[in-house]
Amino acid sequence: MTKFWKNLNIAYERLLLIVLILILLIVFWCMYDNYYVFNHTIDRVSGYKPGAAAAEQSERSIGEDMVAWLTIYDTGIDYPVMQGQDNSKYLNTDPFGDYSLAGSIFLDSRCSADLSDDYSLIYGHHMEYGRMFGALDDFLDEGYLKSHTKGELLVGRSGSEKHDLEVFAAVRASALDEAVFEPGKEDIKAFVKEHADVYTRDGEERILGLSTCSDENSVSRVVVFCYITS
Repeated sequence: MTKFWKNLNIAYERLLLIVLILILLIVFWCMYDNYYVFNHTIDRVSGYKPGAAAAEQSERSIGEDMVAWLTIYDTGIDYPVMQGQDNSKYLNTDPFGDYSLAGSIFLDSRCSADLSDDYSLIYGHHMEYGRMFGALDDFLDEGYLKSHTKGELLVGRSGSEKHDLEVFAAVRASALDEAVFEPGKEDIKAFVKEHADVYTRDGEERILGLSTCSDENSVSRVVVFCYITS
């Protein structure tokens, strides 16, 4: 019996060691992915903005699924907008087509690629330090929103069509709210006016929604709404 328990203890220690090694590998992978996201995909993608000289000099290119470039002035939001055949592709795929936990900023697959719909919806992960759409939380503060209302939307890979954006509302929503997450199904303007945490004005312009998770363990979302003013 003594030998049995000794062998059992050895097997247990080896199993525990394997589990610890696996945990360490996962931790190192997450650290590497965060490093890659912050120092490659996110920080360096700005050089590919239409009109940027660096884009012409680079050997890499953003994938053919790029439909626009979104910028909200004086924030960290300055990214290409991708669109896949479904809303899963760019959850963990960067604009260059590589796997990344940060994914991409992407347009809802049901929206027109030229963002000509009365309501278009763009998604992005909620990353730390305000990266990707982590900056959207700040718009729930009325003072912040009113001082960060301007942006631009460059439509097409070449950015040949430019539209001005005006941020006018921020909403805490549920992923189950069809008015927000089923574009064209319900009156988005009425929903925003009724449920907004911050709301500045009514308008007849087309609307662009920017959505991110507010809590990865729930269906809560933060959605910032912009008028496409030109």
